[in-house]
Amino acid sequence: MEYLHIRVTIAEGIGRVTLARPPVNAQNRRLREEIIAAFDMLSDHDKVRVVILSAEGNSFSAGADIKERRNFTGDPGEYIGHNRLTRGFFEAVADCEKPVICLVDGPAIGAGFALMLQCDIMIVSDRAWFQMPEIDVGLAGGGRLVEKHLGRSWARMLYFTGRKVGGDELYRLGTVMACLPPDQATALTEELASEIAAKDLKALASIKRGFQMAEPMPERDAYRYEQSITHDLSRRAETRALQQAFGKKRKSNHGSGEV
Repeated sequence: MEYLHIRVTIAEGIGRVTLARPPVNAQNRRLREEIIAAFDMLSDHDKVRVVILSAEGNSFSAGADIKERRNFTGDPGEYIGHNRLTRGFFEAVADCEKPVICLVDGPAIGAGFALMLQCDIMIVSDRAWFQMPEIDVGLAGGGRLVEKHLGRSWARMLYFTGRKVGGDELYRLGTVMACLPPDQATALTEELASEIAAKDLKALASIKRGFQMAEPMPERDAYRYEQSITHDLSRRAETRALQQAFGKKRKSNHGSGEV
């Protein structure tokens, strides 16, 4: 697929998806189709171990393209198709078999905020801010996702008021991993991506699948499911080699006084 509104690169085990639809990376139909295609490709690519999602310009994403929505004709099935595409857009990121790190430097509004929340690890700059302004444009949606990450009171306050919240507040709430000056946020993102890219591909995909599948399960069932993943991984020759290497490294570190 030819990309018009995003940029996609692969190097050293890291896939990079960059939103590139100026001025504010608003999400129109084409951008969402491109994200689905890109993440499906990266999810299946045997040279990719981790994905970084970021954006060009001063905004991560202003959310859905309201101008496009205003052009809806009201034809039967039009809105159903739009909703199906939007779900697929979010699911392509959430269901990517590779860990996804999101770097946000600037506003992430509405569906832009929701897009960040689909990722595994979220790092934001101290000039990033977030908003769910649906109440001000007569819309709704995504509340369950926001509530999962921010909790009941914060999520409902954001939806009922349309207020903005800073990256520092999301860090305090434990929603994002870090809130740092832009250059430091970028450096941390690159550091984590390189560290993850050095890990075993099968183990990464299996661990992520464990998180995804176990999330809605009761704790006991979730742990049993995760144990089944560990059992399957343990049968591989690659796993035995990794365990032997880990044992040798630990023994060496212990001998030098390291833990």
